Amino acid sequence: MSVFIIAEAGVNHNGLVSLAKQLIDVAVEAGADAVKFQTFKAENLVSKNTEKAEYQKRTTSVSESQFDMLKKLELDMETHKELIAYCQEKDIMFLSTPFDHDSIHLLSDLGLQIFKIPSGEITNLPYLRHIGSLGKQVILSTGMSDLGEVGDALNILINAGTSKDSITVLHANTMYPTPMKDVNLNAMLTIQKEFSVSVGYSDHTLGIEVDIAAVAMGASVIEKHFTLDKSMEGPDHKASLDPQELKAMVSAIRNTEKALGSSKKKPSPSESKNIEVVRKSIVASQGIAKGEFLTENNITVKRPGNGISPMKWDNIIDTVAIKDYKMDDLI
Repeated sequence: MSVFIIAEAGVNHNGLVSLAKQLIDVAVEAGADAVKFQTFKAENLVSKNTEKAEYQKRTTSVSESQFDMLKKLELDMETHKELIAYCQEKDIMFLSTPFDHDSIHLLSDLGLQIFKIPSGEITNLPYLRHIGSLGKQVILSTGMSDLGEVGDALNILINAGTSKDSITVLHANTMYPTPMKDVNLNAMLTIQKEFSVSVGYSDHTLGIEVDIAAVAMGASVIEKHFTLDKSMEGPDHKASLDPQELKAMVSAIRNTEKALGSSKKKPSPSESKNIEVVRKSIVASQGIAKGEFLTENNITVKRPGNGISPMKWDNIIDTVAIKDYKMDDLI
Protein backbone atom coordinates (compact mmCIF):
# COMPACT_ATOMS: atom_id res chain seq x y z
CA MET A 1 0.00 0.00 0.00
CA SER A 2 1.38 3.41 -0.91
CA VAL A 3 2.18 6.12 1.63
CA PHE A 4 -0.85 8.28 2.45
CA ILE A 5 0.28 11.89 1.96
CA ILE A 6 -1.68 14.57 3.80
CA ALA A 7 -1.11 18.12 2.56
CA GLU A 8 -1.85 20.15 5.69
CA ALA A 9 -3.51 23.44 4.71
CA GLY A 10 -4.39 23.99 8.37
CA VAL A 11 -5.31 27.63 8.88
CA ASN A 12 -3.24 28.90 5.93
CA HIS A 13 -6.49 29.90 4.18
CA ASN A 14 -6.52 32.98 6.45
CA GLY A 15 -10.29 32.61 6.83
CA LEU A 16 -11.02 33.02 3.10
CA VAL A 17 -12.86 30.35 1.10
CA SER A 18 -11.15 31.50 -2.09
CA LEU A 19 -7.72 30.87 -0.55
CA ALA A 20 -8.88 27.50 0.83
CA LYS A 21 -9.88 26.43 -2.69
CA GLN A 22 -6.54 27.57 -4.08
CA LEU A 23 -4.82 25.46 -1.43
CA ILE A 24 -6.92 22.46 -2.50
CA ASP A 25 -5.83 23.08 -6.11
CA VAL A 26 -2.17 23.14 -5.04
CA ALA A 27 -2.55 19.86 -3.11
CA VAL A 28 -4.20 18.22 -6.14
CA GLU A 29 -1.51 19.52 -8.48
CA ALA A 30 1.21 18.17 -6.15
CA GLY A 31 -0.39 14.70 -6.11
CA ALA A 32 -1.26 14.54 -2.39
CA ASP A 33 -3.87 11.99 -1.26
CA ALA A 34 -5.69 14.34 1.11
CA VAL A 35 -5.85 18.01 2.00
CA LYS A 36 -6.45 18.79 5.67
CA PHE A 37 -7.92 21.83 7.37
CA GLN A 38 -8.68 22.59 11.04
CA THR A 39 -12.16 22.69 12.60
CA PHE A 40 -12.66 24.63 15.80
CA LYS A 41 -14.66 27.25 17.61
CA ALA A 42 -12.33 29.76 19.23
CA GLU A 43 -14.68 29.94 22.23
CA ASN A 44 -14.29 26.19 22.85
CA LEU A 45 -10.59 26.06 22.11
CA VAL A 46 -8.92 28.77 24.17
CA SER A 47 -9.62 30.98 27.14
CA LYS A 48 -9.84 34.68 26.23
CA ASN A 49 -6.53 35.51 27.93
CA THR A 50 -4.45 32.58 26.57
CA GLU A 51 -1.04 33.65 25.29
CA LYS A 52 0.12 32.72 21.83
CA ALA A 53 2.86 30.16 21.25
CA GLU A 54 6.31 31.68 20.69
CA TYR A 55 6.27 30.93 16.94
CA GLN A 56 2.80 32.56 16.69
CA LYS A 57 4.12 35.70 18.41
CA ARG A 58 6.85 35.89 15.79
CA THR A 59 4.50 35.45 12.82
CA THR A 60 1.42 37.46 13.84
CA SER A 61 0.59 40.80 15.48
CA VAL A 62 1.85 41.05 19.06
CA SER A 63 -1.21 43.06 20.12
CA GLU A 64 -3.62 40.31 19.01
CA SER A 65 -4.60 37.56 21.50
CA GLN A 66 -4.60 33.86 20.56
CA PHE A 67 -8.41 33.97 20.78
CA ASP A 68 -8.67 36.88 18.30
CA MET A 69 -6.15 35.24 15.97
CA LEU A 70 -8.10 31.97 15.93
CA LYS A 71 -11.53 33.61 15.66
CA LYS A 72 -10.55 34.96 12.23
CA LEU A 73 -9.50 31.48 11.08
CA GLU A 74 -12.72 29.57 11.89
CA LEU A 75 -14.57 27.73 9.11
CA ASP A 76 -18.34 27.41 9.56
CA MET A 77 -20.59 24.48 8.58
CA GLU A 78 -21.48 25.92 5.16
CA THR A 79 -17.81 26.54 4.35
CA HIS A 80 -17.00 22.95 5.30
CA LYS A 81 -19.73 21.69 2.94
CA GLU A 82 -18.43 23.93 0.15
CA LEU A 83 -14.84 22.73 0.60
CA ILE A 84 -15.88 19.07 0.81
CA ALA A 85 -17.83 19.43 -2.44
CA TYR A 86 -14.85 21.13 -4.06
CA CYS A 87 -12.52 18.30 -2.94
CA GLN A 88 -14.93 15.71 -4.37
CA GLU A 89 -14.95 17.60 -7.66
CA LYS A 90 -11.13 17.65 -7.67
CA ASP A 91 -10.83 13.98 -6.58
CA ILE A 92 -8.86 14.57 -3.38
CA MET A 93 -9.86 13.54 0.14
CA PHE A 94 -11.04 16.32 2.48
CA LEU A 95 -9.80 15.99 6.05
CA SER A 96 -9.98 18.30 9.02
CA THR A 97 -8.69 18.18 12.58
CA PRO A 98 -11.41 18.83 15.19
CA PHE A 99 -10.28 20.72 18.30
CA ASP A 100 -13.42 20.42 20.44
CA HIS A 101 -16.58 18.31 20.89
CA ASP A 102 -18.77 20.52 18.68
CA SER A 103 -16.21 20.17 15.90
CA ILE A 104 -16.10 16.37 16.29
CA HIS A 105 -19.91 16.32 15.93
CA LEU A 106 -19.74 18.62 12.90
CA LEU A 107 -17.18 16.49 11.06
CA SER A 108 -18.99 13.27 11.99
CA ASP A 109 -22.26 14.71 10.67
CA LEU A 110 -20.46 15.64 7.44
CA GLY A 111 -19.49 11.98 7.00
CA LEU A 112 -15.73 12.11 7.51
CA GLN A 113 -14.26 8.61 7.73
CA ILE A 114 -10.82 9.58 9.05
CA PHE A 115 -10.38 11.59 12.24
CA LYS A 116 -7.04 13.31 12.84
CA ILE A 117 -6.14 13.95 16.48
CA PRO A 118 -3.64 16.78 16.93
CA SER A 119 -0.72 16.54 19.36
CA GLY A 120 -2.30 19.01 21.78
CA GLU A 121 -5.28 16.70 22.45
CA ILE A 122 -3.30 13.53 23.29
CA THR A 123 -3.96 14.07 27.02
CA ASN A 124 -7.62 15.12 26.55
CA LEU A 125 -9.48 12.05 27.83
CA PRO A 126 -13.09 13.17 27.06
CA TYR A 127 -12.02 14.24 23.56
CA LEU A 128 -10.19 10.97 22.88
CA ARG A 129 -13.13 8.96 24.19
CA HIS A 130 -15.52 10.90 21.93
CA ILE A 131 -13.44 10.20 18.79
CA GLY A 132 -12.84 6.59 19.85
CA SER A 133 -16.58 6.02 20.16
CA LEU A 134 -17.11 6.86 16.47
CA GLY A 135 -15.32 3.70 15.34
CA LYS A 136 -13.69 5.51 12.40
CA GLN A 137 -10.12 5.49 11.09
CA VAL A 138 -7.93 7.53 13.46
CA ILE A 139 -4.61 9.28 12.88
CA LEU A 140 -3.03 10.25 16.20
CA SER A 141 -0.23 12.84 16.39
CA THR A 142 2.12 12.45 19.34
CA GLY A 143 4.13 15.69 19.53
CA MET A 144 5.21 16.73 23.07
CA SER A 145 4.33 13.27 24.45
CA ASP A 146 6.28 10.38 25.90
CA LEU A 147 5.70 6.68 25.29
CA GLY A 148 3.43 6.30 28.34
CA GLU A 149 1.13 9.08 27.12
CA VAL A 150 0.94 7.49 23.67
CA GLY A 151 -0.04 4.18 25.29
CA ASP A 152 -2.69 5.87 27.47
CA ALA A 153 -4.24 7.61 24.44
CA LEU A 154 -4.29 4.36 22.46
CA ASN A 155 -5.99 2.53 25.33
CA ILE A 156 -8.69 5.21 25.59
CA LEU A 157 -9.38 5.11 21.85
CA ILE A 158 -9.49 1.31 21.77
CA ASN A 159 -11.64 0.99 24.91
CA ALA A 160 -14.06 3.55 23.46
CA GLY A 161 -14.66 1.37 20.40
CA THR A 162 -11.93 1.93 17.79
CA SER A 163 -9.93 -1.13 16.72
CA LYS A 164 -6.13 -0.88 16.87
CA ASP A 165 -5.97 -1.80 13.18
CA SER A 166 -7.84 1.44 12.44
CA ILE A 167 -5.27 3.65 14.19
CA THR A 168 -2.10 5.15 12.73
CA VAL A 169 0.22 6.88 15.20
CA LEU A 170 2.30 9.78 13.89
CA HIS A 171 5.58 10.69 15.47
CA ALA A 172 5.73 14.49 15.59
CA ASN A 173 7.48 17.50 17.03
CA THR A 174 5.29 20.57 17.51
CA MET A 175 7.99 23.22 17.21
CA TYR A 176 7.48 25.37 14.10
CA PRO A 177 9.98 24.93 12.51
CA THR A 178 11.46 21.84 14.16
CA PRO A 179 15.27 21.90 14.52
CA MET A 180 16.83 18.84 12.89
CA LYS A 181 18.50 17.82 16.16
CA ASP A 182 15.05 17.52 17.76
CA VAL A 183 13.35 15.39 15.08
CA ASN A 184 14.30 12.04 16.68
CA LEU A 185 12.85 10.00 13.82
CA ASN A 186 13.93 6.74 15.44
CA ALA A 187 11.15 7.31 18.00
CA MET A 188 8.68 6.48 15.21
CA LEU A 189 10.10 2.95 15.15
CA THR A 190 9.97 2.79 18.97
CA ILE A 191 6.22 3.53 18.82
CA GLN A 192 5.75 0.84 16.16
CA LYS A 193 7.68 -1.75 18.14
CA GLU A 194 6.08 -0.92 21.50
CA PHE A 195 2.43 -0.87 20.38
CA SER A 196 2.39 -2.90 17.12
CA VAL A 197 0.57 -0.11 15.29
CA SER A 198 0.90 1.53 11.90
CA VAL A 199 3.11 4.58 12.16
CA GLY A 200 3.82 7.76 10.24
CA TYR A 201 5.32 11.18 10.65
CA SER A 202 3.85 14.67 10.97
CA ASP A 203 6.60 17.05 9.92
CA HIS A 204 7.32 20.65 10.89
CA THR A 205 10.93 20.87 9.66
CA LEU A 206 11.65 23.35 6.88
CA GLY A 207 12.86 20.87 4.24
CA ILE A 208 11.54 17.61 2.80
CA GLU A 209 14.44 15.25 3.55
CA VAL A 210 13.06 14.09 6.90
CA ASP A 211 9.80 13.06 5.21
CA ILE A 212 11.75 11.00 2.69
CA ALA A 213 13.77 9.39 5.49
CA ALA A 214 10.54 8.58 7.38
CA VAL A 215 9.13 6.82 4.30
CA ALA A 216 12.36 4.84 3.92
CA MET A 217 12.01 3.80 7.58
CA GLY A 218 8.44 2.54 7.10
CA ALA A 219 6.07 5.50 7.60
CA SER A 220 2.64 4.77 6.13
CA VAL A 221 1.35 8.36 6.55
CA ILE A 222 3.18 11.66 5.99
CA GLU A 223 1.64 14.98 6.96
CA LYS A 224 3.18 18.30 6.00
CA HIS A 225 2.05 21.93 6.17
CA PHE A 226 1.93 23.89 2.92
CA THR A 227 0.96 27.40 1.88
CA LEU A 228 0.38 29.45 -1.25
CA ASP A 229 3.12 31.85 -0.19
CA LYS A 230 5.42 31.77 2.85
CA SER A 231 5.36 35.55 3.15
CA MET A 232 1.59 35.72 3.79
CA GLU A 233 0.35 36.98 7.13
CA GLY A 234 -0.66 34.24 9.58
CA PRO A 235 0.81 31.89 12.19
CA ASP A 236 1.90 28.90 10.07
CA HIS A 237 2.92 30.20 6.63
CA LYS A 238 6.65 30.59 7.33
CA ALA A 239 7.10 26.97 8.47
CA SER A 240 5.12 25.58 5.50
CA LEU A 241 6.18 24.33 2.09
CA ASP A 242 5.40 26.47 -0.94
CA PRO A 243 3.59 24.82 -3.89
CA GLN A 244 6.78 23.78 -5.71
CA GLU A 245 8.27 22.31 -2.54
CA LEU A 246 5.09 20.32 -1.86
CA LYS A 247 5.25 18.93 -5.39
CA ALA A 248 8.91 18.02 -4.88
CA MET A 249 8.10 16.27 -1.60
CA VAL A 250 5.30 14.15 -3.08
CA SER A 251 7.49 13.24 -6.06
CA ALA A 252 10.41 12.31 -3.77
CA ILE A 253 8.17 10.16 -1.57
CA ARG A 254 6.73 8.33 -4.59
CA ASN A 255 10.25 7.72 -5.93
CA THR A 256 11.39 6.49 -2.52
CA GLU A 257 8.47 4.03 -2.41
CA LYS A 258 9.42 2.71 -5.85
CA ALA A 259 13.07 2.45 -4.82
CA LEU A 260 12.22 0.46 -1.68
CA GLY A 261 10.80 -2.28 -3.92
CA SER A 262 10.38 -5.85 -2.71
CA SER A 263 12.66 -7.46 -0.14
CA LYS A 264 13.96 -10.05 -2.66
CA LYS A 265 17.60 -9.78 -3.73
CA LYS A 266 17.79 -10.71 -7.41
CA PRO A 267 18.80 -9.04 -10.68
CA SER A 268 16.25 -6.43 -11.73
CA PRO A 269 14.76 -6.55 -15.24
CA SER A 270 16.65 -3.39 -16.25
CA GLU A 271 20.09 -4.74 -15.21
CA SER A 272 19.72 -8.35 -16.37
CA LYS A 273 21.02 -7.47 -19.83
CA ASN A 274 24.26 -6.22 -18.22
CA ILE A 275 25.16 -9.64 -16.85
CA GLU A 276 26.83 -10.85 -20.08
CA VAL A 277 28.62 -7.55 -20.63
CA VAL A 278 29.92 -6.89 -17.12
CA ARG A 279 30.56 -10.35 -15.67
CA LYS A 280 33.47 -12.53 -16.79
CA SER A 281 34.07 -16.02 -18.14
CA ILE A 282 36.98 -18.45 -18.24
CA VAL A 283 38.99 -17.87 -21.45
CA ALA A 284 42.24 -19.01 -23.01
CA SER A 285 45.16 -16.74 -22.07
CA GLN A 286 47.20 -18.16 -24.98
CA GLY A 287 46.87 -20.71 -27.75
CA ILE A 288 45.92 -24.14 -26.38
CA ALA A 289 46.09 -27.38 -28.38
CA LYS A 290 43.49 -30.11 -28.09
CA GLY A 291 44.62 -32.64 -25.44
CA GLU A 292 46.62 -30.09 -23.41
CA PHE A 293 45.87 -29.66 -19.74
CA LEU A 294 44.11 -26.44 -18.73
CA THR A 295 46.26 -24.75 -16.10
CA GLU A 296 46.69 -21.37 -14.42
CA ASN A 297 49.30 -20.67 -17.09
CA ASN A 298 47.02 -21.01 -20.12
CA ILE A 299 43.58 -19.88 -18.90
CA THR A 300 42.40 -16.64 -17.32
CA VAL A 301 39.23 -14.67 -16.57
CA LYS A 302 37.90 -11.92 -18.88
CA ARG A 303 34.67 -10.38 -20.07
CA PRO A 304 32.11 -11.20 -21.53
CA GLY A 305 30.10 -13.27 -19.10
CA ASN A 306 28.39 -15.66 -21.50
CA GLY A 307 30.85 -18.55 -21.07
CA ILE A 308 31.80 -20.73 -18.10
CA SER A 309 31.58 -18.77 -14.86
CA PRO A 310 34.86 -18.13 -12.99
CA MET A 311 33.09 -19.73 -10.01
CA LYS A 312 33.79 -23.04 -11.86
CA TRP A 313 37.56 -22.31 -11.95
CA ASP A 314 38.48 -25.17 -9.62
CA ASN A 315 36.45 -27.60 -11.74
CA ILE A 316 38.24 -26.53 -14.95
CA ILE A 317 41.83 -26.50 -13.68
CA ASP A 318 43.75 -29.71 -14.64
CA THR A 319 41.09 -30.88 -17.08
CA VAL A 320 41.99 -31.65 -20.70
CA ALA A 321 41.20 -29.32 -23.62
CA ILE A 322 38.67 -31.05 -25.89
CA LYS A 323 39.56 -28.77 -28.85
CA ASP A 324 42.05 -26.17 -29.97
CA TYR A 325 41.72 -22.68 -28.49
CA LYS A 326 43.08 -19.38 -29.66
CA MET A 327 43.90 -16.60 -27.12
CA ASP A 328 40.69 -15.06 -25.65
CA ASP A 329 38.47 -17.94 -26.85
CA LEU A 330 35.81 -18.91 -24.33
CA ILE A 331 36.66 -22.25 -22.72
